[in-house]
Amino acid sequence: MSETDIHVVTVAYNPGTELDVMLASLPEAAPGCRIRIDIVDNGQDPAIVDTTARKHHARVIRPGANLGYGRAANLGFADSHADWFVLVNPDTVFAPGALTTLIEAADRHPSAGVFGPQLRNTDGSVYPSARRLPSLTNGIGHALLATVWPNNPWTRNYHGSTDDEHACGWLSGACLVMKPVAFRALGGFDPSYFMFFEDVDLGRRMKERGWTSVYVPSAVVTHEQGVSWKERPAPMITAHHESASRYISAAYPGPLNAPIRTLILAGLKARAKWMTR
Repeated sequence: MSETDIHVVTVAYNPGTELDVMLASLPEAAPGCRIRIDIVDNGQDPAIVDTTARKHHARVIRPGANLGYGRAANLGFADSHADWFVLVNPDTVFAPGALTTLIEAADRHPSAGVFGPQLRNTDGSVYPSARRLPSLTNGIGHALLATVWPNNPWTRNYHGSTDDEHACGWLSGACLVMKPVAFRALGGFDPSYFMFFEDVDLGRRMKERGWTSVYVPSAVVTHEQGVSWKERPAPMITAHHESASRYISAAYPGPLNAPIRTLILAGLKARAKWMTR
């Protein structure tokens, strides 16, 4: 592992001290590895990003506009020749050895293109970050019932297991460790997703190209959900539902899927309106 080159990209939007805490956790997450850090700054206030970048010897990339998550990540990895790509949110903290553990899982899963850790909330609970791809059945049940009946059977099926190492449909974009050959084969993230569901779409396209997504719970990362947007939830809820609709339309095209697709899209629109009242 000492000769391994790891390229870490994080997408920032007017961050606070959480960016410094995340970057400070990287050396112990992959001891002995060479780590390159790029911060793609989508925000308007450069002060914290610049100060933190100097402290951790990171490069700052400023696209001049808010590109969203996937497009910003693509920009960060564009000129990279590293052995591994790591995309991580600023509001995360790596446990010691977490990156090493994720990379070592590649020996057990040679067909995997992307690996994800166990994501823990700040209270220690486990977030369901390794999920099945949304199907027409669990998609309807989860979309319509998750907010009013969180433990419904469709949501449970969609969320899957958080205990064992396994191949899954998709992994949370809060922390992804990717083989560059797989990421490049897909052309990176689909830039049509501004934010949300770019990770679901990545998992779907990985599967279509013959790559698997593997959840590795022995690697632990703590994630404070939604730090960058908790002060403005309504626009983010709207963006989330718009991206969900885009995903359903892309994953289930054609006239045969039209009736059920129309029902799901109508349900998503209704739920977004209800949640942003």
